[in-house]
Amino acid sequence: MRYPDSKPRLSLPRILEMNLGFLGLQFSFGLQQGNMAPIYSYLGASEASLPLLQLAGPMTGLLVQPLIGALSDRTDSRWGRRTPYFLFGAVLCAAGLFFMPLSHSILMAVSLLWLLDAGNNITMEPYRAYVSDRLDESQHEMGFLTQSAFTGLAQMLAFLTPSLLVWAGMNQDWVDAHNIPYTARIAFMVGAFLSLSTIVYSILRVPELPLTTTERARIAAQPRGLAAAVREIGAAIADMPPAMRKLAVMSLFQWYAMAAYWAYVIYAIGRSVYGTADPNSTGFHSAVLTNGVMAAWYNGVAFVAAFAMVPLARRVGAAKLHAACLVLAGLGMVALPHVTQPWMLFVPAIGVGIGWASIMGNPYVILAGAIPAERTGVYMGIFNMMIVIPMLLFSLTLPLVYRPLLGGDPRNVLTLCGLLMLCAAVAVYRVRSRAGRPQGAAA
Repeated sequence: MRYPDSKPRLSLPRILEMNLGFLGLQFSFGLQQGNMAPIYSYLGASEASLPLLQLAGPMTGLLVQPLIGALSDRTDSRWGRRTPYFLFGAVLCAAGLFFMPLSHSILMAVSLLWLLDAGNNITMEPYRAYVSDRLDESQHEMGFLTQSAFTGLAQMLAFLTPSLLVWAGMNQDWVDAHNIPYTARIAFMVGAFLSLSTIVYSILRVPELPLTTTERARIAAQPRGLAAAVREIGAAIADMPPAMRKLAVMSLFQWYAMAAYWAYVIYAIGRSVYGTADPNSTGFHSAVLTNGVMAAWYNGVAFVAAFAMVPLARRVGAAKLHAACLVLAGLGMVALPHVTQPWMLFVPAIGVGIGWASIMGNPYVILAGAIPAERTGVYMGIFNMMIVIPMLLFSLTLPLVYRPLLGGDPRNVLTLCGLLMLCAAVAVYRVRSRAGRPQGAAA
């Protein structure tokens, strides 16, 4: 029998193995960030319509993750509490990735993106909760920042894959009948394999801990079904810890900025570096590949920075560390539109990479110390609502202001992203735990 406060400490190799599935999951997100906007453009979409076409991510996150969180908290199956959701989500994700580059219309691409994002979100929330389930509290920083490191590594590989194929001899202008490059087709199919295989490997190598008698009794006493899960979400929102409420303000600025950055950075590079706005031109294909290399670079920075942040988070507190990282990201985003040479893009991208490493780790360190263990799944799902609601707002509002306020110029969108990141840094700086000490500081 396992007791609630006796979770075994895991070695670093075991923590890496338990989070390896994050590699496949984030490879999928990297492919979306680097390729979905261009795929829509290849199929005939306008720049102003891109946010609306990418509603699948925020909408599925808003609907799926809180429900999956509440349901997984109440799951007691022969396969475990989180494992059934890992597997089902991985299968959907792999299917969406495999068929996406075969799209022959905007409608088909949009439909597959909904499938892909549903799979990603079904898997993502249990993976976040799994760190709190599996690791002793003293290892939470290592667990979440390891996920952040895998995010950086996976997205680096995802963004770099098309360029590696070109360097290996593929023609960047070799496209199918629907203008989608074959480099994108191969990258997505590699992603389909990784998303499924790495998650299965993690489950087999580091299985869930068995539930205690107390935990089983608590789950058995709770009502089951979708309606009960919805009620649990409402009750958890009403009881939300103060630190989590403060994180909502930070998330509003932070994730609106990230959504806008991912949607328009390629178009900004196309104009500032290659002098083109034509999605079917060689210059635009070059902008896609250049962004891939730059994004691989900043994700590589994120991979290294995530491990460096573990001792820093304990020393200065996760909130103050996150604020500093967001400032660096904001300055990088403000600088990017003024770069006119490809090699110079890598300098401001360092700030973006440091900020990205912190975004994928430190807020979860803050959150894990503020929420009750028995509600980990539902609160991780609710926290994801704080991520996807800003993305949803971006999708609905950016098309309205793209031309009248931003001049129809994606470079102005990146400037807005940088300013929003600075606002997020101010919002998170003074977030503290229930006990009043900075989150992530040594106990």
